[in-house]
Amino acid sequence: MIAQETLTPEEMAEIDHEIALVPMRRAAAIEALKIVQHHRGWISDDSLQAIAGYLEISPEELDSVATFYNLVFRRPVGRNVILLCDSISCYVMGYEKIYGQIRDRLGISFGQTTSDGRFTLLPNACLGTCDHAPALMINNELFRDLTEENLDEILDRYH
Repeated sequence: MIAQETLTPEEMAEIDHEIALVPMRRAAAIEALKIVQHHRGWISDDSLQAIAGYLEISPEELDSVATFYNLVFRRPVGRNVILLCDSISCYVMGYEKIYGQIRDRLGISFGQTTSDGRFTLLPNACLGTCDHAPALMINNELFRDLTEENLDEILDRYH
């Protein structure tokens, strides 16, 4: 029999903090997913089972939450996740050139990870900075007013 994955004491403590802020355990689902992803990099099926058990909800219900939110990763991602905004504002302001440059430099398209595990590239419908398009986010850092000239410098910051 394969041992079922469990939450670490640290993960449980962080989830308990979030549970205390909401009227019922299940309402902490999104935050619990984010906490475990922060510690593990992504949400495996085993992690999802452990979180569901801890929140006292079905794995299917939790999976529907996890797959609805595009920032919950249900498969492994690179050390650095690039979210490239593909909104109409970014599109008009040069999104295609930025996407082409990323694709050429890193050798990946949307949904792919570089062979060295350094980057995963994902589309994002809006980063909320239309007045400074085109934009992208790497991990939690937002980059606005992108140009082909400053993109390489930005990518070089992430090892």
